[in-house]
Amino acid sequence: MFGIIIKNSTIIDGSGKDGFAADIGISNDRIVKIGRIEESGRQVIDANGLVASPGFVDCHSHSDYYLIINPLAESKIRQGVTTEIGGNCGYSSAPLSGEALEERKNAYKKAYNLEHDWRDAKGYFNRLVTQGISLNFALLIGHNTIRASVIGGGSSEPKEKEMAQMKEMVQQAMTEGAIGISTGLAYGPACFAKKEELIELCKEARKSNGIFTVHMRSEGRGLLEAIDESILIARGAEIPLQISHLKTYGEENWEKLDSAFELIEKAMADGLDVACDRYPYTAANTGLHNVLPNWVLDGGIKKELERLKDKATREKIKNELQQAKKDIWDKIMISEVITEKNKIYEGKRVLEAASIAKKEPIDFVFDILIEDEIAVDAIFFKMSEENLKRILKKPYVMFGSDSGARADYGPLAKGRSHPRTFGTFPRVLGRYVREEKILDLPTAIKKMTSAPCKKFNIKERGLIKEGYFADIVIFNPDTIADTATYEEPHKYPAGIEYVIVNGKLTVEKAKHLGIMAGRVITL
Repeated sequence: MFGIIIKNSTIIDGSGKDGFAADIGISNDRIVKIGRIEESGRQVIDANGLVASPGFVDCHSHSDYYLIINPLAESKIRQGVTTEIGGNCGYSSAPLSGEALEERKNAYKKAYNLEHDWRDAKGYFNRLVTQGISLNFALLIGHNTIRASVIGGGSSEPKEKEMAQMKEMVQQAMTEGAIGISTGLAYGPACFAKKEELIELCKEARKSNGIFTVHMRSEGRGLLEAIDESILIARGAEIPLQISHLKTYGEENWEKLDSAFELIEKAMADGLDVACDRYPYTAANTGLHNVLPNWVLDGGIKKELERLKDKATREKIKNELQQAKKDIWDKIMISEVITEKNKIYEGKRVLEAASIAKKEPIDFVFDILIEDEIAVDAIFFKMSEENLKRILKKPYVMFGSDSGARADYGPLAKGRSHPRTFGTFPRVLGRYVREEKILDLPTAIKKMTSAPCKKFNIKERGLIKEGYFADIVIFNPDTIADTATYEEPHKYPAGIEYVIVNGKLTVEKAKHLGIMAGRVITL
């Protein structure tokens, strides 16, 4: 007897091939039969009129801590995501040590009352396994995290002993099951690192067949130079490259897209294993403090706050911002704060919020960063819809939400998160496949399933295939859509009917059943 039988569905198996009619038989955690099934099953799902595909893989996730705060991973599971790649943009839950560990402990204790009781990847994985999670999770080692652990938040180059310590942290984490290394070169302290530092660390990850993912040093003015740098690092380390959330940020940079494609495609033609990911929205989401010049970030949060509080330094920062970022305050929305007094600004553009506070926009930004100890998130409306479509169509671009798993209740419902948190994958299938027709359904499904599994070296997932793990999403191709908006982001999508993770029915008729069948994925 099968554990689950899916009958009467159209199977789009993740290979890129057209759909076909067949039943799917599942026993334990595996797909054991595809075809006509006459036998009985403990659970039978009638999927008439629906599509069965492999569970979606969010190849650019930030759920490291959110999975501990709420292991049900509601916003991801309910949009069909069964596997996440975490630790992106250089920010990972492990490994951690020194002041960086204490800072992280204090931040998550204060914001979520979370007990940070691990230091290394093994300890973090054990925490996930002990409590259980609803989806599968793989971890990248955050370069920013290990640099802060060893050197601190400053701009100094690592000494020989410090470099050896960072390399040892990468080695240990890879041995414990991490799948690669990520960096966030737009953020401190990685923004102070030279490419030679990255090459050495990437070489350590490569020894264990790891991958290198990069939030590039620039996605706007220095976009092309940043792509060149990323390619040079990957070549120097002989490691596969994943360029995170490929974009042309700022209208003055939209015309650079063709040149960006040329650089990537030339590297591919020259033999480099390179791919990209992107979320299907034209607004970015990151910390508000990233509008500040890099030198302000030197030394970490304490030093940053000191500079913002110092009158002379504050004037210097203000002058630089006025020269470099003249008309940005109506394009930035405050999405999440920590202090109760500043919650009135969530969902408002900086220009409007500053008016309410009766301050100049720059002074408002400085003050809210001080009051909330830098922990202010913002959404930046700076991208082109036409460029987005062109990026999504590229065969080497897959999909990532660039967000952590949240919910519409509890501590993870705070603030105004980016709508990509709840809607990325249904938005692709509803808007860009069914309505815009820039991709056909089998191609889009492949980009969500087998393509990221192949890129990130995830075995026996990403296809509906006999012998593979039973990670399956069943959806209505006529109704699937994102419903989250920037104004109301905590809304689950339409059209996702069932989700199965490792053979366990986890979502039934769009409702999470509370099942936690997810696993930690290691190399």
